[in-house]
Amino acid sequence: MLTSTLVVGLVLGGTYALLAMGLTIQYGVARIMNLAYGEAVVAGSFFVLILTRSAGLSPIMGLVFAAPLGFALSWCLYQVLLNPLVERSRNSGKLEIDSILLTFGLMFLGQGLLIWGFGSALNGYSWLQEPITIGGANIAVGRVLGLGFASVVGIGLWLLMTRTRWGLNLRAVATNPEFAPLVGIDHKRVSAIAFALGGAIASCGGAILSMYQSFTAVDGGFLTMKALVIVIMGGLGNLGGALIAGIILGVVESFVSTIDPGLTLAATYAIFLAILLWRPQGLFS
Repeated sequence: MLTSTLVVGLVLGGTYALLAMGLTIQYGVARIMNLAYGEAVVAGSFFVLILTRSAGLSPIMGLVFAAPLGFALSWCLYQVLLNPLVERSRNSGKLEIDSILLTFGLMFLGQGLLIWGFGSALNGYSWLQEPITIGGANIAVGRVLGLGFASVVGIGLWLLMTRTRWGLNLRAVATNPEFAPLVGIDHKRVSAIAFALGGAIASCGGAILSMYQSFTAVDGGFLTMKALVIVIMGGLGNLGGALIAGIILGVVESFVSTIDPGLTLAATYAIFLAILLWRPQGLFS
């Protein structure tokens, strides 16, 4: 029982960590606090659902297609709606507040479109439910693969941020956005890329979540909340902190659910409030 709960928590925590990394990049680099982030995650889940049901493709292929589509749509969203906010607030320091207000409206718009298109009932598909034994516990193959995919994407993101010139540019803008143009970095372009990259990660996270659990069109709000909790736990802009905090939250939720599944959301909010009160800069900052 203990091993099974721990493994389920690691699977869930790995996916949560991946989701939080996307939100961390969007805020840390582009300075956009995206409250519609969860809707992008849910859209990724529904995208994979459509491909598996209508086209008969594997969810793995859905994951492959979800990433570039999420990147492209997020890039367009940034250019059309968010870039005017960036230009307007370049010297006023109001970008964070303006982006919260705008994405708050986008959250409801996205949720409404998802409900209109798919309804509010539970959705999902059966994929690799055969159990395998890990440490004496039987775990569905789909859950284990979900953790594997989340790990691959997360490690790839970390390598991109720490081992490439592109990642160096992203980190430079996140650290000193005012000085980045002095070394030839296009601040506007890098911010757009960061926001689009966060959207791609959100789509990947939604695709992975759909592989092992059901979802609804109204799940976006609490997914955004979970990602925010992890970002705050790990420290704003801290990818490593988001990874560790995501795993912690997943394991905590898994153990709490063995007592009462209805308490998992309460546990998330309790952790959120505790961090805000006692260590608002994050556990790993």
